Parts: sequence; C-alpha cells; structure tokens
Amino acid sequence: MLKNISLKEKRLNFSALLVLLVVILGALVIVSLCMGRFPISIPEVIQVLAASIFPLPQVGDANVESVVLTLRFPRVVAAILVGGSLALSGAVYQGVFQNPLVSPDLLGVSSGACVGAAIAILIGIGTFGIQIGAFAGGILAVALTTTAPKLIKNSSNMMLVMSGIIVGGLMSSIMGIIKYIADPETELAEITYWQMGSIAKVLPKSILMVAPAMIVAIVIIMVLRWKINVLSLGETEARSLGINVKTTRRIVIICATLLTASSVCISGTIGWVGLVVPHLGRLMVGPNNMKLLPVSFVLGGIFLLIIDTIARTITSAELPLSILTGLIGAPFYFYLLKKERMNLS
Repeated sequence: MLKNISLKEKRLNFSALLVLLVVILGALVIVSLCMGRFPISIPEVIQVLAASIFPLPQVGDANVESVVLTLRFPRVVAAILVGGSLALSGAVYQGVFQNPLVSPDLLGVSSGACVGAAIAILIGIGTFGIQIGAFAGGILAVALTTTAPKLIKNSSNMMLVMSGIIVGGLMSSIMGIIKYIADPETELAEITYWQMGSIAKVLPKSILMVAPAMIVAIVIIMVLRWKINVLSLGETEARSLGINVKTTRRIVIICATLLTASSVCISGTIGWVGLVVPHLGRLMVGPNNMKLLPVSFVLGGIFLLIIDTIARTITSAELPLSILTGLIGAPFYFYLLKKERMNLS
C-alpha cells in the first residue's frame, strides 16, 4: 500500500514538473514576443495572438500585428522546435549508446548538413535550397556512418561511434575545401555565419517544410521511450526481455538523426544543446527515459528560446546562437568531466 502511494506521488511530481515547465515555456513565448528593437506590451501581444485565432477586433496599430505574427512568432516557434528536437535527440543518443557524454553530432549529422548547406550556398540556390542541401547532407552522413559497420561486419555501438567520428572528420575536411574556394566577401561570410547557428532568417514555409517529419519522429520516439530504457541496460538484458535490439536501435537512431538534420535545416549548426539539456533533465527527473525525454524536449525549447531572445536583444547586431550556447555549455561540460573522473577514482 505504501509502495503504491509512493509511486503515485512520484508520478504526480513528474506531472506537476512537466506542467510547470510548459507554463514557463508559455510565459517565455509571450515575453519573447514582447522584446526586441520594437518593444510591444504584453496586452498587445495577447490581443494579437487571440485575434489571429478567434474572431476578435484587430490591434489598432498594424505594425504591432506585423512584428508579432510575421517577424517574431515564426522564430519563437523555430526556437522551441529546434531546441526541443536537439535536446530530445541528445537524450536518445545518450540512452541508446549508454554514454552520458555523447551528443547529436555523434553520427556526423551536423557536419554533413554543413557540407550540404555550404554547397547550396556556393551554387546560389537561395534559402530553400540551402535547407534542402543541409537535409540531404545530414542524411548522407548518417547513411555513410551506418553503412561502414556493415562493410566490416561489426555492428557494435563502439564501431558505430567510431564510424561517426570518421565521417565527421571527412565532412569537416570537405567543408575546409569549400571554404577555401568560396568567395571571401560573400559566400565565405554566409557559410561561416550559417555554421554558427541563427534563426534570424527563418520563414513560416521553412518551418512547415520540415515540421511534419519532425513531429512524426518525436511521436515515434515518445512511443518507444520505454524500449530506450531497456536498451540502456545493455544488449544482453534487452534481448532477454524480448526486445529486437537491432530493429529498435535502428528506428530510434533514424528518428533522432531526422530530428537533428531537420533542426540544422532550420537554424544551422547549434552546439551544446543536445549535450547540456538532457543532463539538466536528469538532475530533475533522473535517468528514466519515460520521464526524461518529455522533460528534455520542453527544457530544450525553453533553453533555446531564452538564448535566441538574448541573442537578438543584447546588442545592436544579432549574435550567432552557438556563441551563447557555448558560453553556457562549455563550463557545464567541464563540470561533467570532473564529476565523471571523481566517480571513477
């Protein structure tokens, strides 16, 4: 009886935490829509959002509606979707590979996406073409990473990680060649800025292009999160519990990779989110992926929304997102390494 009460209390605590995080995220959305070079009051923002959903009178100033709905709202949605997806994919990779220090860059996705986007910039096919190139490059990198272990007939986690490192190094070298031949006054600057991550130029059609695939991947991961718990116990234990290890791992990795590649399509490369946020989630709810994955997604959205709001308001010139995520992520990563060493000693 006491055990059942304890379990109910734990579920209630998790539910209360998740609701609290969603409420915080909603409040941050309103605050972010208010902040910028053209400040808008909270009542005006709420009125604009309500008028866009319900048949209510429009706000008197047309500029307010344009700024909220056309300029700020798409990048707020993008920040939540990208941050949540990167954090979720990071938590998935860490669970599947049983290593709390891996990130979404593990399979060379970000490096491949950078190469695809850089080639699109050199060709000059516009923003939409850059997103297509980034997505294609990310998928190609994953295909190379997952094919290498099959060629040498070794499908272990360690071999997959090593393949990701090899493919990432190859893509980085190709990126170096692209930068070398790029026009230093136009193409090189755009490639460099894109690599540093930004959602300043995000458009509604950019989000709509990749959002369906991201939503499908998120739903599949959430449905399979109990199997990720089993995979984190090790292959032997997972097989003994009736889990098809290869199929489940393949599905989960593909979904996490799709989230990462889609995120890079929208925002460019943003580091540290997939490494730092899942650890913050573990501090709150522990290693149980049934709780960790939903919390990581919401925390990722909160984290990147705060970062993006700071990036576009702290100075007159907008800062790339990876600069700010690195300022937070690097010290936290050092703390993790130090803690890991203390546990091993």
